[in-house]
Amino acid sequence: MVLDLYQRVFQAAELGTDEYVLSANEKTSIQARCRCHPTLPPAKARSMRVEHEYERGGALAYLAAWDVHHARLFGRCEPTTGIEPFDRLVAQVMTTQPYASAERVFWVVDNGSSHRGQASIRRLEGKYTNLRLIHLPVHASWLNQIEIYFSIVQRKVLTPNDFTDLVEVEQRLLGFQCRYQQTAMPFDWRFTRADLDRLLRRLDEPAQPIKAA
Repeated sequence: MVLDLYQRVFQAAELGTDEYVLSANEKTSIQARCRCHPTLPPAKARSMRVEHEYERGGALAYLAAWDVHHARLFGRCEPTTGIEPFDRLVAQVMTTQPYASAERVFWVVDNGSSHRGQASIRRLEGKYTNLRLIHLPVHASWLNQIEIYFSIVQRKVLTPNDFTDLVEVEQRLLGFQCRYQQTAMPFDWRFTRADLDRLLRRLDEPAQPIKAA
């Protein structure tokens, strides 16, 4: 179903122009590490040097949602993950146009505790009548497009995670989010239902015996 949504199809029918697909998740435990000595950038014949001793400045969570087809990005920092922080992310999006008045808004999520099972479907779809919560299969977070953005954040913002405090962490995350949004394009997602079917058929094939040399 998720792969169909990425192709703008739901239950064998094409999505309308007033229907949207969002991919959402949380990036947990982002730490502020105050290094005893500053990180040295790469130089000729020398890789980056990062001091291994540091003081802990706390940790926060970064929650984000990505409009798969329109490259719109929403995000917020919270002290921790959980139902209430995730619901605030949903409210941030669903009270914004065009999602507030859209025909349907599909939210693709994994099975994390903030949005797991039928209880999360009843909670969120009960609050927003045009919201449809779509759960990925267990252990299939790699199909969640927001993870692509999180990997960019990890490389561009959080490596190394040298921050004086959590205020600086939040400023860097939201500042990068704003900058990224200015030039964002939909991800070139190429893994389709047909690719998945071929993969599953290959996994079902019996293993071939190893021939002796």
